[in-house]
Amino acid sequence: MKYQIGDKILILHSKEEGTVIDLIDDKMVMVDVGGVQFPAYKDQIDFPYFTMFTQKKEIDLKKIFVDQLPKEKSVKKKNSASGVFLNIYPVYQKDVFDDNIVEKLKIFLINNNEEGYKFHYKLIQNNQTVFDLNNTLKDFSDFYLNDIAFDGLVYSPNFIFEFSLEVPNKKKAPYFERVIKLSGKQIFKKIKQIELLNEPSFVIELFYQYPAFVKEEKSGNVDLPSKGQSVYSITEVKKILPIPPSAVDLHAEKLVEDPASFTSAELLHLQINEFEKQLDLALLHHLPYMVFIHGIGAGKLKTELHHRLKKEARVKSFENKFHSLYGYGATEVHLEQ
Repeated sequence: MKYQIGDKILILHSKEEGTVIDLIDDKMVMVDVGGVQFPAYKDQIDFPYFTMFTQKKEIDLKKIFVDQLPKEKSVKKKNSASGVFLNIYPVYQKDVFDDNIVEKLKIFLINNNEEGYKFHYKLIQNNQTVFDLNNTLKDFSDFYLNDIAFDGLVYSPNFIFEFSLEVPNKKKAPYFERVIKLSGKQIFKKIKQIELLNEPSFVIELFYQYPAFVKEEKSGNVDLPSKGQSVYSITEVKKILPIPPSAVDLHAEKLVEDPASFTSAELLHLQINEFEKQLDLALLHHLPYMVFIHGIGAGKLKTELHHRLKKEARVKSFENKFHSLYGYGATEVHLEQ
C-alpha cells in the first residue's frame, strides 16, 4: 500500500492512530503516535478510514449522568526496558540485481526513563566532527539524530554524548558522558543479526540510570573526587597499583584485539595513553629506567613520545639508540630517583 508523508494511519496491533512523518524504504515508514516517533512496517499499519466505515459500533442506550463518569488519570506510556539507548535503523535500497543493500543508517535516541535530559551529541568520523547537536530528550520519547551513509562506516563512527538533567537535581550528577565507538565490521555484523531475526533495528545502551552526585573528599588541603572510592595515601596506592614491566611494547596488536577496526589516529591515541599510564606507574614506584618499544614505521609514535618526554621534569634522560633486541625501534628512558 502506498503511503505519503502526512497520511493519517492506524497501528493494527494497538489500534492507535498516528501520522506518517518520513518514508524509510519500500517496506517501512516513520510514524508519530501521540508525540512518540518510531519506524513501522507497512504491513503493520493501515489507513483508518476502512476501519471507521466497516467496524460495527454497539450503541449503549443506558443513561449515564455526569457525576457517574470516572475521572481520567494522566498515565504516561512506558516502554518495557528502562534506560537511554542509541537506536540504529538500516535503510535499504535495491541494487542492479534487485537485492536489498543498506544505503544508510538512521540514528535515534530512545529515552525509557521518567526524567528528561539535555544532551550534546557529536558524531566523529575520520577524526573529524561531521555532526554536532545540542537538544533535549523528553521522558519516554524518541529523538531522531541524523543519518550515516553506509559507505562512510569505513571511518568507524564515534558517537559522543554529554547528558545533563532537564530539571536539575542536587542529588544527581551535573553531567554524564558516554562514548560509543563502532567499527564498520561490528555494525555489519549487527545488521546481519537483525536480518536473521527479522527485526528493523538494533540498540546500544547508553545508560540505565542517570548517575547520582558524588561528593568530593578532602585529603589535607586538596579536594579529590572520590567517585565512590576511598582516598588512599601514596604508600597505599603503591601497594594497589602494579609495578610496570621494564620494557613496554606499544605496538597496536599488543593493545587491542582488532587493530584494523581503528583508524591510525585512534591507534596513536591509544598508544599515547598506554605510554603515559606506564610512565606514571614507573615514576610512582621510583623505577630507575624503562624501555618503550614503538617500532620504526613512519616515526609518528616515536616523535610524540620524545615530545612528551622532553616536557616531563622527572625524566633524567632518554635515547633512541640501537638495541640488540629492538634495533632502533625502542627508546630507553632514565628516571629521577
